[in-house]
Amino acid sequence: MNSTDDTSNGITDYYTVCSLSAVFALIAVTLSCMILILVRRTKPRLHTVRHLLMCNTCIASSLYCIIQAINYTFLIFLPWETSDTGCRWRGFLSYTTLCGVTYSFLIQAISRLFICIFAVKYRWLTTFKVHYTLIGTQWFFSIFFSLPSIITKDIYFRPNALCWVPLNNKIHVSYTYIAYYIIPALCIFIIYIFIYYRFKKMTNNAEILIGTVNNDKRNLELLRNIVILLFIYLVGGVPTVLFLLTSYKILYLIGIVTISLTVAIEKLCTILLDRELRQTTRNLLIRGMRVIPIDNVQIARRHENLTHLRRTVIQTLANNKNILTE
Repeated sequence: MNSTDDTSNGITDYYTVCSLSAVFALIAVTLSCMILILVRRTKPRLHTVRHLLMCNTCIASSLYCIIQAINYTFLIFLPWETSDTGCRWRGFLSYTTLCGVTYSFLIQAISRLFICIFAVKYRWLTTFKVHYTLIGTQWFFSIFFSLPSIITKDIYFRPNALCWVPLNNKIHVSYTYIAYYIIPALCIFIIYIFIYYRFKKMTNNAEILIGTVNNDKRNLELLRNIVILLFIYLVGGVPTVLFLLTSYKILYLIGIVTISLTVAIEKLCTILLDRELRQTTRNLLIRGMRVIPIDNVQIARRHENLTHLRRTVIQTLANNKNILTE
């Protein structure tokens, strides 16, 4: 996520790509909000540490999409805003939320590591308190790793350009890819391989309990889903990497769209891959489309009771009137 210095075609280059990116960002925010509402309202089935971290990823994705929409607004509709400080802060928030998304996947993998490897000996590692600490640590490092964008003056206002690190700043660009993408992705793959080989070793052990094997198989499946979701998210940065290698501006413009697109796809796959979330969504859809049959007998009885009650009231009022006239 870095900016090109080529502005020869002017602001018109960004109209289409920013509009498409904003549409996909809106879809991603909508799906994220839907996941948050489902988890919040479905008790206690979805009130688990796994879904807590999933909601954290949804919040990070929503913040990223919102910040990107703000950047597009300044680029297209507020071209007279030329403050370097404001541009630098928008860049800082973009990198912070981007880093927050990638590292949210990392703490999900760490949670699986706690549950698979250390839960038997250290039960407290599976508590909500520890996972809230993981979320706080994730956002601390997201802000910390993004500080170079606000401390240095590498980000500054450039006409017809987004407030990202210019590609001619090779050191800072390399830092962003290493800190925001490579480190969390590499850590997640290491955790996945470690748990996978542990699972294979346990299945080859004839003395292992069947329940333990099934539980580790389930944890390995959940970790695999995390890897899939992270891979989908990272695919959005492929056009930008290709742009770094070829300098074709069309790849840079495609990269602006694919980042928001893959965030939306990742949110949809989150619902499809998570068993409990998928079943909850399906039940809600079936319940919403269900047609309730009309019970004619029950309606007739209700009408008869109301008619009888009405006659009783009228007769009582008439009797009271006759008594008063006498």
